[in-house]
Amino acid sequence: MEVTTETSSLHKNVHNRYRYLSDYGGSSTVRRFMFFVSCFGLYALVASTYAWLAFPPHIGRTDHVSSSSLGCREDNEGSWSVGVYYGDSPFTLKPIETVSLGMVNVWRNESAAWPVANPVLTCASLTNSGFPSNFVADPFLYVQGDTLYLFFENKNPITLQGDIGVAESTDKGATWKPLGIALDEPWHLSFPFVFNYNGQIYMMPESNQIGELRLYRAVNFPLSWKLEKVLLQKPLVDSTIIRHQGNYWLFGSDHSSFGAKKNGQLEIWYSTTPLGPWKPHKKNPIYNGKRNVGARNGGRGFLHDGNLYRVGQDCGENYGKRIRVFKIETLSKEEYREVQVTLNLDMSRKGKNSWNGLRHHQFEVAQLSSGGYIGIVDGDRVTSGDLFHRVLLGYVSLLASITLVLLLGFLLGIVNCIVPSTWCVNYYAGKRTDALLNSETDGFFLSDKLRRMCSRLNRVPPFLRGLVKPSSKFGKLSLGLILLVGVLLSCLGISYIYGGSGAVEPYTFKGHASQFTLVTMTYDARLWNLKMYVKHYSRCASVKEIVVIWNKGPPPEVTELDSAVPVRIRVEKRNSLNNRFNVDPLITTRAVLELDDDIMMSCDEIEKGFRVWREHPERLVGFYPRYVDQTMTYSGEKFARSREGYNMILTGAAFMDAGFAFGLYQSDEAKLGREFVDEKFNCEDVLLNFLYANASGSAKAVEYVRPSALVLDTSKFSGVAISGDTDQHYRKRSQCLRRFSELYGSLSDRRWEFGGRKDGWDL
Repeated sequence: MEVTTETSSLHKNVHNRYRYLSDYGGSSTVRRFMFFVSCFGLYALVASTYAWLAFPPHIGRTDHVSSSSLGCREDNEGSWSVGVYYGDSPFTLKPIETVSLGMVNVWRNESAAWPVANPVLTCASLTNSGFPSNFVADPFLYVQGDTLYLFFENKNPITLQGDIGVAESTDKGATWKPLGIALDEPWHLSFPFVFNYNGQIYMMPESNQIGELRLYRAVNFPLSWKLEKVLLQKPLVDSTIIRHQGNYWLFGSDHSSFGAKKNGQLEIWYSTTPLGPWKPHKKNPIYNGKRNVGARNGGRGFLHDGNLYRVGQDCGENYGKRIRVFKIETLSKEEYREVQVTLNLDMSRKGKNSWNGLRHHQFEVAQLSSGGYIGIVDGDRVTSGDLFHRVLLGYVSLLASITLVLLLGFLLGIVNCIVPSTWCVNYYAGKRTDALLNSETDGFFLSDKLRRMCSRLNRVPPFLRGLVKPSSKFGKLSLGLILLVGVLLSCLGISYIYGGSGAVEPYTFKGHASQFTLVTMTYDARLWNLKMYVKHYSRCASVKEIVVIWNKGPPPEVTELDSAVPVRIRVEKRNSLNNRFNVDPLITTRAVLELDDDIMMSCDEIEKGFRVWREHPERLVGFYPRYVDQTMTYSGEKFARSREGYNMILTGAAFMDAGFAFGLYQSDEAKLGREFVDEKFNCEDVLLNFLYANASGSAKAVEYVRPSALVLDTSKFSGVAISGDTDQHYRKRSQCLRRFSELYGSLSDRRWEFGGRKDGWDL
């Protein structure tokens, strides 16, 4: 009887102390459910809208690679590609887009791919040729007369290991035709050191994954290879062979040896033939220390002007950060000494928007039959581990936003506990048996300490509600701020996970990148616009140079402008809108983008427009369409949309062929039109449209590319826009339409529909 009384008392105490748990049914459960659905629904709606606006499907695509393609996927090792340099010596090399046309004259008058720009070999090059690839790296040249063969590591997106690919060039390395996979083993392969010995062609790729250094011989060059022998039973990485004073010297790094510093270790081996046997150098390891000294090989050693050079890679900041070149002063069986020399490779300042903006770790140089030198360099726009870090930060951000939803629930009284209450007291609704009660009191489910800890945690929600009263002004402000931060964190998480690396890559044409000159016209009152303009657009991948046409007032110094590309300020003698289309022999690209200094759009929009122009270099390709009907009344884009077509493109943001467009505008035929432009101080873009239409006959003269909704017109913040009074501006342009129709014929009989492109860029 005493036990029964004690048990009943315990039941009563437990029930009284935690009777609030009975409130956790019915309506409270529905409230919590609706609360979480509402919060997470809001987060999902805002985050998906943000992703739709900020990350269109084409972002990150390098060559219209099919979205279903296995290649060109983000890879945690990076996005390596290969570029070409030319010069009179290994130490005066310049990128292909800057060299004189006398050395490499590729497609000069043949297509809109001129000038060919780096990178010349990418994952898209391989993938679109039927060889899926995530990246290409570790390039090595093999020269046979005027034909160049390039061997490289190809990251297979299916097996996620490196294979050895090969490409061929017959135009001095400007363009490359992927031939296929030269060597594929069950393990990772890279660093395909290719050389000739006694009339046979050999390849010594890195095979450290299986703990061997292997030598292969070409059976049917360049695609068929056979294992010749295992040179060393050591997991050497990035090994090369140099011939010097009758011996062969093998340089490599063994990161598996005891005490070896990864990417900071170098060993030397020597033999009388490259087939071995190999003996270790007396002073091995030559290096074993800091990663930034260039110990790890970064390409083939080379001989120039009687001096022997070794190429290393600086891995101090991250793997493959930069190339270092060393002059070998002493190389014998007992001694080794080298000193670093300057390589002077031109490097981009565009950061992630440049193919080699963040790192480059392989350098190969060879002499061409013409006597000049070609340099092959691999580069990357991201660092190793970038994908992992972004995804990790993304999920941490999303977790933080979920935590803020719980905090909102605490403050609003919708969520009353952090951990399930049953973990704390093991309360059960309804009648329980004595056996079940005994199991609870004996700690069968949870220990007393853990239950007390859970109980303390569950005191946090009422404590927070005591600090922040939701009905007060401070409480309402706090709730709104928490909700806003949660939304921002969800957008941040989505941007980390799905937004890519932040790099804006060019859209290649016929498998090749190119460059254009950006031209803008401005004057002293708009200097602040110009500074922002130059800083932004100079970082776009395909911009080679910015030309500023200065119409009025004292021009700024070029040093005042933060630019990643050369800037040239062309000061005009008089303030005329016709100056925009003056013939400029200093422009070295076929394509010119005329872009007003008050228009700010993303680099991806610019790259998209450039890609479309390269398909149709004979047209004006731009972002602002207009339609002119029989009334010759100038109207905005809304009118063109209502007529479901356009026949004019404003040159405030338009690509054109510099030679054709400027020559046409400055021709005698356009003289009367130019005079009318000066009279009205308006309509230079309208005149160019009439001239293009006149020159094209019945063919299409203009092409529209739709920009995103995020384009910004900064003139609205400065009050110095030429067309500030819209009504007056439109009246002048209507007068221009009528005048130019008299001089060059009407545009009203032309109309091109929106949505004619398969990619949907003109919708």
